[in-house]
Amino acid sequence: MAYETLLIENADSAGEIAVLRLNRPQAMNAMNTRMFLDMRAALRELRERADLRCVILAGSGLKAFSAGGDLKERNGMSDDTWRRQHELIEEAFLAVKDFPLPIIAAVEGHAHGGGLELALMCDFIVAAESAQFSLAEVRRGIMPGGGGIQNLVRAAGMRRAKQYLFTGDRFDAAQAHEWGVVNEITAAGQAVEGALAIARRILQAAPMSVRYVKLAASRGGEVDFHTGYAMDIAAYNVLVSSADRLEGVQAFNEKRPPRWSNH
Repeated sequence: MAYETLLIENADSAGEIAVLRLNRPQAMNAMNTRMFLDMRAALRELRERADLRCVILAGSGLKAFSAGGDLKERNGMSDDTWRRQHELIEEAFLAVKDFPLPIIAAVEGHAHGGGLELALMCDFIVAAESAQFSLAEVRRGIMPGGGGIQNLVRAAGMRRAKQYLFTGDRFDAAQAHEWGVVNEITAAGQAVEGALAIARRILQAAPMSVRYVKLAASRGGEVDFHTGYAMDIAAYNVLVSSADRLEGVQAFNEKRPPRWSNH
């Protein structure tokens, strides 16, 4: 399906890795109402792809991942319209966070406001060395509303996150990497390639195992240890009965790559 503000590209011939691009480079990939609608629909489409194993979320061009919400569209927007638009944002961003397969953000250039919040909703971030980040909503008379507060606190730590949330100051890729906000740094222009390299390594793992690990890590990380561990074991026991568990052990003993069936 074609989208007005997004592009979906297959990164391999088997269709196991998809690159979802925010495609408004003339506006630094700023997110407008149409993009939120497209994002919600595109993520539904991707969920239905039987062969898909991993998604890379990126921006078109090298100038920006996304400058955030489209403030030109929002200029003069009524309170009710603003709130209705934000309901779309919440749906779209949570669809990223709750996507059953790994989603890796590949950040080039600027990722500010909702752009950084969207990247933080992904499982992790690969950023070019030229990337710049901020959550500057307090300078616009509002606050981050796309999960950025909760995600930055969890990634960077409470005290550091508060400093940058209170001031709206920018931080760069090196700082983000040091704080644990970004997993890996690449040369400028190579963020998608860096993310693809990790995605290809993910493809070596059993599909069901990755899905259950993501579920257990994402949900279990939000509760106490014993509750999270119970989730781990529930998923573990499902995998014990899977065909892929038998294949994984057999492939190891036969010293060959496994042939996963996703069953």
